[in-house]
Amino acid sequence: MKLITAIIKPFKLDDVREALADIDVQGLTVSEVRGFGRQKGHTELYRGAEYVVDFLPKIKIEAAVSDDLLERALEAIQQSARTGKVGDGKIFVSSLEQVVRIRTGELDADAL
Repeated sequence: MKLITAIIKPFKLDDVREALADIDVQGLTVSEVRGFGRQKGHTELYRGAEYVVDFLPKIKIEAAVSDDLLERALEAIQQSARTGKVGDGKIFVSSLEQVVRIRTGELDADAL
């Protein structure tokens, strides 16, 4: 079992959600986050004054998947989130030691 954490551009959320649903990823957790990577923010002009926006709005998606679904999920996220421009985001994969469904007490793959 793996935990996929993807940081993507906000307007790509629906595309990524649909791509993951198409390969039967059962659930997602989505958070609005702020951050920067290589693009290091940008400058904007507001009422004649220039200011730097260091932390850009992003979306963080978390999905727990079985090992056999991992590669398909990664490909689905990459294909649906890619714009080809700086700031498309990152995907992190972590191992899950144990998963418990609170309602039923199911464990591990059964809980996904």
